[in-house]
Amino acid sequence: MLRSIGLPQDEERVYRLLVRLGSATALEVARNLGLDVTEAGRLLAALENGSMVSRDAGRSGAYVVAPPQLAFGPALAAGRHALEQAESAVAALGEEYRRGMAGQERAGLLEVVTGADAIRHRFEQMQYGAQHELHALVTADPAVVREDEHEAEEHATGRGVRYQVVLEQAALERPSTAAELSLALGRTQLVRVVERVPCKLVVADRSTALMPLLPRDGAPVGAEPTSVVVHAAGVVDALLTLFDAVWNSARPLLLSASGEVEAEPQTEGPDETDLLLLSLMLTGLTDRAVAARLGLGLRTVQRRVQRLMEIAEISTRMQLGWYAFERGWVRR
Repeated sequence: MLRSIGLPQDEERVYRLLVRLGSATALEVARNLGLDVTEAGRLLAALENGSMVSRDAGRSGAYVVAPPQLAFGPALAAGRHALEQAESAVAALGEEYRRGMAGQERAGLLEVVTGADAIRHRFEQMQYGAQHELHALVTADPAVVREDEHEAEEHATGRGVRYQVVLEQAALERPSTAAELSLALGRTQLVRVVERVPCKLVVADRSTALMPLLPRDGAPVGAEPTSVVVHAAGVVDALLTLFDAVWNSARPLLLSASGEVEAEPQTEGPDETDLLLLSLMLTGLTDRAVAARLGLGLRTVQRRVQRLMEIAEISTRMQLGWYAFERGWVRR
């Protein structure tokens, strides 16, 4: 506990023992703390050198402690002074950072990242730092981000970060895609598929975007991949508008009862399965029971409910029930 002001743990144990006993010899310290007598003597000598204990004038070979305020006051004062200096240094760095950011804003708030490892690391940073949501357009060619890397993704979804991903149709032809999608859908990610995405894109918390600097198929042969990190609000908003356009034209990917990944036709309103699902849900059945009745996977039921809530532009299942009655989706 006192290590932060420079007192080693073993010496602190001896000091606390003397506080409790009032006075003790090296032999008594050794017996109470399970130490060798020589080691106990060494620790007492170190405390004496630091003016934290002194010889007991009334008892030969014994030591007494100095009052804590006197023993540790100088160290505490030095610690406070060091902390004040550190605070001043941080404030100076903060001012320097603000000046640097101001210059970066004038430059357009763009950060160029070169090399597969650097881009992969930046992508992981965005996932670890995300607090609310992450949007992604994924092409059929995972040239930088390896398919078997899920640690950052699992960490983010475990914290409640909401993923919306649009996958290029050709990516479904890769042998490992079904397993990867099953894992993603199992983490309650929203995944859709489209014939072709315009570019690779990742946007975290609607504030930072990562995308290739060169257009698709536009890089010279053998050139290192290069991406740009965008912080400029207007540019990020434009990229999110692009994402929304692709998302709205894509078909949802769901898990069937057998665990297979399937694409669901995109419709403007609820289909026949949705209406049956709503009817069963409003009778009080659990999602698991509804899934069993309809022969669907549990995640599929939950995603269908989520999609209906998105259509209705509401946030709770209770609101969905009222909305369904008002729209005539179900009857009383």
